[in-house]
Amino acid sequence: MYGQQSQQQNQQMNDQAIATEFLLSSKSAILGYAAAITETATPELKSTLRDHLNRAIYAHDQISKYMISKGYYHPHDIDEQIRVDLQATQSTLGLTH
Repeated sequence: MYGQQSQQQNQQMNDQAIATEFLLSSKSAILGYAAAITETATPELKSTLRDHLNRAIYAHDQISKYMISKGYYHPHDIDEQIRVDLQATQSTLGLTH
């Protein structure tokens, strides 16, 4: 029983870590595309970059919704987000020892 519970906690931590990394990567892509658009003079390239920017924004939205549905992300409740982050940190530290 304990081993199964520990495996479930490990899987949840892995899922949360992957989702968090994916969310941060999508945010980085959004910033990169936005910056590139401001530096581009060619209308065709601007259009292409805008398309990519819109896709990155959509991906970020979908990842955020997934994380909220799983209880990994609380963008409107900072106290709860801090609690979740601290719990994830403590679990990670516990897994490494």
